[in-house]
Amino acid sequence: MKTPSPLAALALAGLTACTPALPPGPPPQTAAPITVVAPSGMTPASAVAAAHYGRVQAQLLSQGLLRTDGGGTDTPFTDRMLAENFIRIALFDEYTRTAGGPVQRMTESRLRKWTGPVRVGLRFGASVPADRRAADTARVASFLKRLSGLTGHPIALDDRAPNFFVQIVSEDERRALGPQIRAALPGLSGSEVAAITDMPRSTYCLVYAMSAADGATYTRAFAVIRAEHPDLLRLSCLHEEITQGLGLANDSPTARPSIFNDDEEFALLTRQDELMLKMLYSPALRPGMTEAEARPIVESLATRLLGGES
Repeated sequence: MKTPSPLAALALAGLTACTPALPPGPPPQTAAPITVVAPSGMTPASAVAAAHYGRVQAQLLSQGLLRTDGGGTDTPFTDRMLAENFIRIALFDEYTRTAGGPVQRMTESRLRKWTGPVRVGLRFGASVPADRRAADTARVASFLKRLSGLTGHPIALDDRAPNFFVQIVSEDERRALGPQIRAALPGLSGSEVAAITDMPRSTYCLVYAMSAADGATYTRAFAVIRAEHPDLLRLSCLHEEITQGLGLANDSPTARPSIFNDDEEFALLTRQDELMLKMLYSPALRPGMTEAEARPIVESLATRLLGGES
């Protein structure tokens, strides 16, 4: 996405959302509607969502998708492929900002990343039970440690002064997030806030990332993960949205193995994704670079990382 005009010293530099096509569901019912009984502590809307995403995960797994192996001999890639995938994912945007809210439209952008520490504040809705909170917290902390090791950049859970918020909330709780969204990302329009609070069922999770006035240095981010997701779909959302919020903002149908591909083949960060993160946070790549400026550096980094495979 092209960087829009500054908003109160901030510019919306990237919007990413995991919005894959849903697997085909059962045909519409023409008889009496099915009644969904909400489990204890779950509202009817949340119970319907949980049933839906449980079915989605089961269908994806039955199709051999949501792989957790990170790629193998069946998913080879070369340094040339790595460079091209990086350029498509780090230097193009999936969404364009409009007066009516974000619109899915591929556009050329500039390289963006964080230069200061990424302090992740993990927030749970009241509907998320204590044992689930503990499991999610442990998983996020472990993943952030992995990301920090890959990038050489400080990334960790930190509730003292978070600048990257991750909200794990139910249907009803998400609809009430308006005040938290506006506090975390000042300057968003009403339609942009509504893109989160009224998130359609086809969107599994999303992240907004905002930059300083230069339009290229990330300073704040806000991710939303559905609490109704079953275990693997939930973890997949955490991997993708946190990573996209670091600067790998686009998706590409040619990237394989990768989570930055809406085909849902891979659920978790892959080997190629790790290499793209290493490249993004190389000191040789500076925030604000155009494709023309970044390409020779990207190609050199890719060759170095893969030992000249082509």
